[in-house]
Amino acid sequence: MTWRCGFAALTVLFGLVCGCAWPAVAACAPKDFDGAKFTVCAFDPRHEDIRLFWKGADGRPYGSFAALAGALKAKGQQLAFAMNAGMFKEDQSPVGLYIEKGQKLHGADTRGGGASNFHLKPNGVFWIGDGAAGVTETSRYLAAPPAARYATQSGPMLIVDGKIHPRIQPNGTSEKIRNGVGISSDSGAVEFAIAEEPVTFDAFARLFRDALGCRNALFLDGSVSSLYAPELKRDDELEPIGPIVGVVRPEAVGTTQ
Repeated sequence: MTWRCGFAALTVLFGLVCGCAWPAVAACAPKDFDGAKFTVCAFDPRHEDIRLFWKGADGRPYGSFAALAGALKAKGQQLAFAMNAGMFKEDQSPVGLYIEKGQKLHGADTRGGGASNFHLKPNGVFWIGDGAAGVTETSRYLAAPPAARYATQSGPMLIVDGKIHPRIQPNGTSEKIRNGVGISSDSGAVEFAIAEEPVTFDAFARLFRDALGCRNALFLDGSVSSLYAPELKRDDELEPIGPIVGVVRPEAVGTTQ
């Protein structure tokens, strides 16, 4: 068991306190690929309520899965899945484009040449519309914006039109815990993945292309990568984070205390 699964006991306790019911159908599952371990969570945007979250009603960033789950519970909803959703600044604000409930709360960052992974062009935008979701290279997104209710910009793109990012090299040596998102070419499902051990960019990109069948995939972050998956009894409360992507479901009957 990896250190990231060491939150199991805490998550069980959280589930008992908040009365959350674990989903009956597993959306998240372990995935072995190329000698490394990952967790992959897949959701159909036609049937699941996938949203982005940044700030609560008090105007302050949620900063954690527990805070978001508590806010949703107060509305009679449950957080079925969550993951950090793009790079953020010290004040937990998004680095690039961020749209929530159809409102642009932060503009796109189109600068290149920076030292960060975000500015390793091409970068991209993960967006969610009505019954659809996508991962689109930033310049294409800005040239023809889809009808997105939610969107978050991050980088670099891992896979662009079925090809690995040109700056990602097979012999790269930088290994980190990483998380990202792609869209299944076969089903249109949103595929979220997080590494359970440090991996290279190349290994992570190939996971999306070769194992998950994604023609386009986006890197969300590394080192602070976190997963909330109640069905796996998992809650990675590592440190304050910025934007969060979550799947919201009605609170199950009989779970209210």
